[in-house]
Amino acid sequence: MSVRTFVFDLDGVVYRGSQPLPGAVTTIETLGRLGCQVYFFTNNSSKTREEYIEKLAGMGISCDSEHIMTSSYATALYMVEEHAQGKKVFIVGMKGIREELSRVGMQFVEDGLHEQADFVVVGIDRHFTYEKLVKAQHAILAGAEFIATNRDATFPMENGRVLPGGGTIVSAIEVAVGHPPTLIGKPSTYAMQKVVDLAGVLPDEVAIIGDRLDTDILVANRMGAQSVLVLTGIASREDAQSAPPEMRPDVIIDSLSDLPGLFA
Repeated sequence: MSVRTFVFDLDGVVYRGSQPLPGAVTTIETLGRLGCQVYFFTNNSSKTREEYIEKLAGMGISCDSEHIMTSSYATALYMVEEHAQGKKVFIVGMKGIREELSRVGMQFVEDGLHEQADFVVVGIDRHFTYEKLVKAQHAILAGAEFIATNRDATFPMENGRVLPGGGTIVSAIEVAVGHPPTLIGKPSTYAMQKVVDLAGVLPDEVAIIGDRLDTDILVANRMGAQSVLVLTGIASREDAQSAPPEMRPDVIIDSLSDLPGLFA
């Protein structure tokens, strides 16, 4: 396969929690040494790009801000394209969303002023409460645009555990307001296309490596990129084989150690 650009998901692909997964560090080093372009794209909105760069560095993986996309950063890019700088946003989420939106000039509305929001942006929130659900609902029903950084139902942790993802919170708000959000992260092609454009290649020259069929594999297939499922995260081989056609990967690998040989 003539692929020289690789886009890696993070949770369940490069690491689980704080533990790098087998073959991840060596494979990424090998691809860099071979002159390949390596990018990372996580739907996890909890951290800033700088925090992910620091986390990867602690595992021995070098990365800079030009080579990492997060759903929070993609949401900030969306706001710029919508000429929304300076408008008001109510956030159900964590530091990653707040800092990325702050950098593009968004104004945050807090308790008591949530119904003045122009946007409600939702991602993973480890301090989500019924009160936040109520405020998000009221703001959206008052006219705010409902935006989801991602809809991942779960994300993988150490020792085979999984935790509820930001999609569970998005779904709660969706039920409360009666309509779906604008989706920024995978499987929407919005942010992934920006990665491809930044790399200066065509989609069919890119391999997208992920552990989720409904995000990583689906966005790769939608774009015409090579879709690679790695079995270290959420989806199993059986899941892939029984998935609808649009979610079936081109390639299934047991770990990232198997990746360089496929594209040698």
